[in-house]
Amino acid sequence: MSITFNGGIIGKANNPSANVASGVWSLARQFLSRTAGLWPEVPTGFNVEYLVIAGGGAGGTDNGGGGGAGGYRNSVSGESSGGNTSAETPLVVSPGTSYTVTIGAGAPSPATVTTQGTNGNPSTFSSITSLGGGYGGGRGPTYPGYAAATGGSGGGGKANVTPNTGAAGTTGQGRAGGNASDGYSSGGGGGGAGQNGSIHTLSTGGAGGAGLSSSITGSAVTRGGGGGGSTEGGAGGAGGGGAGANYNTAPGNGTVNTGGGGGGSRNINDNVRAGAGGSGIVILKYPSARTITASAGLTTSTSTVGSFKITQITAGTGTVSWT
Repeated sequence: MSITFNGGIIGKANNPSANVASGVWSLARQFLSRTAGLWPEVPTGFNVEYLVIAGGGAGGTDNGGGGGAGGYRNSVSGESSGGNTSAETPLVVSPGTSYTVTIGAGAPSPATVTTQGTNGNPSTFSSITSLGGGYGGGRGPTYPGYAAATGGSGGGGKANVTPNTGAAGTTGQGRAGGNASDGYSSGGGGGGAGQNGSIHTLSTGGAGGAGLSSSITGSAVTRGGGGGGSTEGGAGGAGGGGAGANYNTAPGNGTVNTGGGGGGSRNINDNVRAGAGGSGIVILKYPSARTITASAGLTTSTSTVGSFKITQITAGTGTVSWT
């Protein structure tokens, strides 16, 4: 259907469409065009609350430090974002617009008992990016080894390495790893989303820092725990951190979809590799009247809690949009 008016701009015929209507239009002519479905409608944006957690870092080798938790960014009102900072501002989205989502994988277990670990992978939702957790300090192919890495939360330090301190976390995402000190062969705990990793005590590895609790799904769940340091294994941080190795126990891996850090391994003579980091997650909360569509490549589940829908995205890379 076409409606043509002469006088939108004097001397020029104007044809409104669903996308554009140039010129100056009287209210009567706007009404007739809108009735005919030919007047552009401006999409109404709405808020999406999010929890974006990156993959956790690997533990360190040879009495190494724990891996740091993946970065933790949270916009749920009244809750904390990483490092116990205030909740961020929800993202305003527009219907019909696609937004990128990536779920960061946790760092793999180091390939050998003397291989340097790696950081976890970032998770993203549109402009929101959480950084992967830092790997714990450990012994590499040459003595004394390698220092802990910074990340969303920092990895725990390794004794007899310079520097032997825990690495820093990222402001608004996580905390620092715990220190080690020369003279003892234990690693510090990896930093958690809500707490620094602990310093070792004598021959006991430092505990991983605790994560943070969120009720974005309707139930309180703690995520983002740091990995424990090793010799006599430090505990994994609450929220998915893997425990450090003990004499009779292999190091723990970070828990899937928590961004937990991996636990540090014991003496290289045990021939046991350090723990892997846990994968991240993206959780989105939006009005129940809206419907989300996820592209191929994303693993999602959606539930309704009160007047909101909650979509959990647990793996993959792709886009989401709403109607």
